[in-house]
Amino acid sequence: MAVTTQRKIKNRWLRWLLTGFITLFVLGLGTTVTVIGYLYMTDLPPSQIQQDSELLDREGKPVAMLTSGSMQRQSVKIDQISRYVIQGTIATEDRNFYHHWGVDARGIARATLVNLEHMSTKQGASTLTQQLARNLYLSHERTWKRKLKEALLALQLEMKYNKDEILALYLNNVYYGHGSYGIEAASQMYFGKSARKLSLAESAMLVGIPRGPSYYSPWLNMKNAKDRQQVILRGMVELGQITDTQAKEAYDEVLAFRSRTDRSELLVAPFFRDYVKKELNALGISEATLATGGLRIYTTLDRQVQAAAEAAIAKHVPEEGDLQAAMVAIDPRSGDVKAMIGGKDYRTNQYNRVFAETRQPGSSFKPIVYLAALEKKAITAATRFVSQPTSFTYDEGRKVYKPNNYGDKYYGDIMLRQAIAASDNIYAVNTLMQVGAEQVVNMAERLGIQNGLKPLPSLALGTFPVSPFQMATAYAVLSNEGRQVTPRTVLAVTDAGGRLLYEAPTPVEKQVVLPEEAYILTNLMESVFEAGGTGNRVSTLIKRPVAGKTGTTDSDSWIVGYTPELATAVWVGYDKGKKITQSDARRSAPIFAQFTEKALANVPPKLFPVPDNIVSTYIDPNTGKLAGAGCSAKQLETFVRGTEPKEICNEHDQQQVDKSKSETVLPEAEAKKKSWWQHFKRWWSE
Repeated sequence: MAVTTQRKIKNRWLRWLLTGFITLFVLGLGTTVTVIGYLYMTDLPPSQIQQDSELLDREGKPVAMLTSGSMQRQSVKIDQISRYVIQGTIATEDRNFYHHWGVDARGIARATLVNLEHMSTKQGASTLTQQLARNLYLSHERTWKRKLKEALLALQLEMKYNKDEILALYLNNVYYGHGSYGIEAASQMYFGKSARKLSLAESAMLVGIPRGPSYYSPWLNMKNAKDRQQVILRGMVELGQITDTQAKEAYDEVLAFRSRTDRSELLVAPFFRDYVKKELNALGISEATLATGGLRIYTTLDRQVQAAAEAAIAKHVPEEGDLQAAMVAIDPRSGDVKAMIGGKDYRTNQYNRVFAETRQPGSSFKPIVYLAALEKKAITAATRFVSQPTSFTYDEGRKVYKPNNYGDKYYGDIMLRQAIAASDNIYAVNTLMQVGAEQVVNMAERLGIQNGLKPLPSLALGTFPVSPFQMATAYAVLSNEGRQVTPRTVLAVTDAGGRLLYEAPTPVEKQVVLPEEAYILTNLMESVFEAGGTGNRVSTLIKRPVAGKTGTTDSDSWIVGYTPELATAVWVGYDKGKKITQSDARRSAPIFAQFTEKALANVPPKLFPVPDNIVSTYIDPNTGKLAGAGCSAKQLETFVRGTEPKEICNEHDQQQVDKSKSETVLPEAEAKKKSWWQHFKRWWSE
């Protein structure tokens, strides 16, 4: 009886234990399923990492980081990282990375025993995923509560991302010292190359830094860095990722580190970058958001065009000395700013001279005078003025203006083409007096020059300050057949999650001058690069139709020019009013010529479009009248239909007059062919 009672009691306890075990198991399983389900359904918390905004060029390729202070961060995809970096990181930080779900149970058990033995949290067991969770979402304090959160977030990361995505996130956010976050920024900082091009030796050096960014920095302690590199290489050998021979060769390799003072050289188009930041501020995006919001800013920058600009200025402006240069290039069809250089050395001087409204444009302003006169029919290509010392009265006769030509060189009775090519000052002032200074100011303002210009005779010679940016904007109208498109640098902005914050509106063209008048002036300005023109000495460098105008003052050397695809302003001079030398004055034209050819190297030469209402006719340059059959000199000129000269050289009889009319005023179709051939022959002969 007693035995039976004891057996019943024992069975009852076994049932209770079994029931309790099953209950605990079910509760545990339920809790686990609930936690996993909750983690799966719940979004990850916002990252605590301040993400620098990234500037991209027109092709979506990285240009620069809009960093806060000395921080550098740049994200890349996993296939843009050297395999040695990936292998070394796994070998060092988490050898079971591809075999766990974010938490390594055996590692935790081992670390727990060590910590209990020492009654501390001395031993860690964080997987690579846990390290990522800590970097993204948590502090680095050593507490059990933080470790629990870290483990849960690691599980959640494994649910949300695949292994390659987690690895990419880790490598893009881990700290490599000296303000660099992520392997790409570190690779550029230490070696001046992209992460995909890192060698085994370079990769092992960088992989070792995050364990102690200051202690293992090759810039601060090369011995520690080499010792750590050897540890990384040994781990890779143990996992069979590399051989002993490869490890030894990598360790013995002498690495070419960048100097710590060279970090500013990592900047691409720094003046353009700074200007974009101002444009973004104008769009309502704060400095704080730019510094930490992880924005991606898609810009109009063309890397090839920018590189061509940098190369041209580097070649023609001495590195030593105070002489400065600035250049801006705009696509006249879209308004896209494709290149910008505000000075020859951003590292020593960040002042952007592209926007300096303190420089007199000199003769490069004259085309605006001629355009105003062409529009008002005050002159045509056949209009003649006498190039000689002249006194002009203005202000109702109370004042006198006495301009002179450069070097006191005068040309006598000349037409507009020669006046533009030779940059005759007397012709320009005569034109302004004919059309009225107020009309010239109005034209300049319509073209985008809003500098409070004064309606004075000296305006014809570019005596009022204008920035290179404004000059390029104005000339872009001429290139675009009289249509104005507002310049832009920002195409789109997205936030860290890819959400579109801003998208540039479709470019809107505004017809500010007639296409016929823009073309006539363009045709005339092509002569600047022909025999007798102020830009003729660089004509052999340019293998395409191009129009432009040089300008020289005591302190400034200019050339502003354009093709159908690009309008460019180049300025050379000094910052503090120092006068330029004759050799300094000759630098801007070669810069423009070299730049134009390299920038458009992949673009076939294109003729300027000829509007329908244009006629071409031969003119006698000695009289400005229609050239007769017997004229010894003939010059082909273009006119808006109806404005061409009607009078024939009076040395011919009526029969010759009739013949001249039929042969010299070309039908519209024939005029276009002749004009086209002129352009083509000019280009081919170069």
